[in-house]
Amino acid sequence: MVLLLLSVIISVSLGSANLAVSQVWGVLLHQVPVIKNSITADWAQSTEQIILKVRLPRVILAILAGACLSLAGAGFQGVLRNPLADPYTLGVSSGAAVGAAFIILFGFHTVLLGVWTIPLVAFLTGLISLMAVLRLANIHGKYRLETIILSGVVVSAFLGSLVSFMVSMSDQVVNEIVFWLMGSLALRGWSFTFVLLPYLAIGFAVLISYGRTLNLFALGERQAAHLGVNIQRTRLIILIVSTLITAAAVSIVGTIGFVGLVVPHLVRLMVGPDYRMLIPLSAIVGAIYVLWADTLARTLLSPTEIPLGVVTAFLGAPFFAYLLRRNKQMTAGGNG
Repeated sequence: MVLLLLSVIISVSLGSANLAVSQVWGVLLHQVPVIKNSITADWAQSTEQIILKVRLPRVILAILAGACLSLAGAGFQGVLRNPLADPYTLGVSSGAAVGAAFIILFGFHTVLLGVWTIPLVAFLTGLISLMAVLRLANIHGKYRLETIILSGVVVSAFLGSLVSFMVSMSDQVVNEIVFWLMGSLALRGWSFTFVLLPYLAIGFAVLISYGRTLNLFALGERQAAHLGVNIQRTRLIILIVSTLITAAAVSIVGTIGFVGLVVPHLVRLMVGPDYRMLIPLSAIVGAIYVLWADTLARTLLSPTEIPLGVVTAFLGAPFFAYLLRRNKQMTAGGNG
């Protein structure tokens, strides 16, 4: 938590606008009723607008999105007992992006449920894509690690082609749809934060309640069933909840790859495989990971902004390659 707070302090203080750190924190502290009267507001109105309506909501949204994707990754990896499972490799992120792109293309987000429309549709299409992956990977009622990942790659490629097709269909909203392909937190205000927060709260509450059950899953489904775990119900609940929070994050910040893959592994290396610790720490570390990735995205080439998905892929792809190689070596060692 201390590292997260420090990351927030640094991230809010950085930006393309050349603002003094003292001004940044003067504005923020001026919002606290207890100490408001002790601070002299010697800054321009534009400075306050930049900090309170641009930087701060973006920082909070990065934290929420990172926590959602990391929690989803931990849930997928735990219930599927697959160290390479995450929203991106399972095709859930691509499925959610298809739903979001469809709603944007036809303008339905303004006539249905307002800001809740895109997360709901993204959840449905993300869930459909996950079911398709599991259906492809199911061989006589069993799921092999390699089959699940290959199925996710196939479904993601297909869904990616659908998004590309929708991009080619419209000149008016092409930039909005491309946003889903690259991922970004730009121009996302407080309203999007309030949309994402309840999804994260529900997802965290459900997954943390299944921490002990996921520990039993690690022993194998047969052993978990002997210990009283309802395998089918547990798998269904965790898959649906993980898909829900993934879709909520993707519908707002776009397709951000490798967060759900990298973060749970880093946490597992730090604290071990106990999901009662792994789940809450994944949320915290995921928040820090995306917050720093977004900070790099908007400051490295300032004033030009790098898409957030590019930064997370640049950091996560080498780690994914390492996991593939490590898993291959472990498999070879086991066979030997």
